[in-house]
Amino acid sequence: MSGAVWGPATGVGSLPGGDAREAARTVTGSFGDFPHLPELPGRGPGADMVGRTAGLLVELYARVEPSGWRIGDRPGRDTRRARSWLGEDLDALEEFAQGYEGPLKVQAVGPWTLAAALELRNGEAALADPGACRDLAGSLAEGLRGHLAEVRRRVPGARPVLQLDEPSLTAVLGGGVRTASGYRTHRAVDRQLAESTLREVVAAAGVPVAVHSCAPRVPFALLRRAGVAGISFDFALLTERDDESVGEAVEGGTKLLAGVVSATDGPLSDPASSVMGVRTLWRRLGLNPGTLAESVVITPSCGLAGASPGYARAALAHCVRAARSLVDNPE
Repeated sequence: MSGAVWGPATGVGSLPGGDAREAARTVTGSFGDFPHLPELPGRGPGADMVGRTAGLLVELYARVEPSGWRIGDRPGRDTRRARSWLGEDLDALEEFAQGYEGPLKVQAVGPWTLAAALELRNGEAALADPGACRDLAGSLAEGLRGHLAEVRRRVPGARPVLQLDEPSLTAVLGGGVRTASGYRTHRAVDRQLAESTLREVVAAAGVPVAVHSCAPRVPFALLRRAGVAGISFDFALLTERDDESVGEAVEGGTKLLAGVVSATDGPLSDPASSVMGVRTLWRRLGLNPGTLAESVVITPSCGLAGASPGYARAALAHCVRAARSLVDNPE
């Protein structure tokens, strides 16, 4: 699904505050070419990324325990709350995206971060049980198909893009996810199994998929083999050891969603300075500067939900200006 036409800039997902209409107005106003469905985790459990995705699962339900989200037998208050908030967000998006035609991004937690975050009845992460991981991935794939169909129904001109949030993927692959006791870590998941599970979820979505990770050492090559169209990451966490896999991704037609604008309140640099690192990377990799605009989508870095509403609005507008600077002056 590479080669899709996406806009020059978009958001990662979460924003501060709790007003769905205000968030939808901000996002559709800022990103005229590539809006996204906002997430407002500040509203509490069920609006957080894990709870929101748990509400999408088919024939699997989760409830909030003091330790986090736990898989249960039937839908309860927490599932209803998660679904109600998502419905509110979709209502607001439908209102402000009327007549919109073009790429529209929605976000959900990917299968491996979900397996690391959701607890089984015994309090251990689903990651500990290969059968539970399989069931979770299948339920997620089905739930995402329904969610994407609903987005198309509400915004008929939209071409949905699915972002799978996988901040725990690096830890899952490296055996870094702690057990419930905190004294041990779960065994590393076999890379081929991780890849094939992701590939199944990506294929089931039936739309271009980007995987987002705000962790260091993003597994670019594994994600590309799993069939993703884009990889979203915090640009500041890239190191020169990522150069080869980033270069191969670009040459293979994978979009890079580069988080270059700070997600925490502070002065914003001029737009050209924000994307200077991206230009430097292109030079270092010996890539043609003319490909920058088609290969890179500018985003904020992770964590905008913790910013002030005023700064969040400024950061989104800054992403658009930074992306424009990349188009106008690729050198």
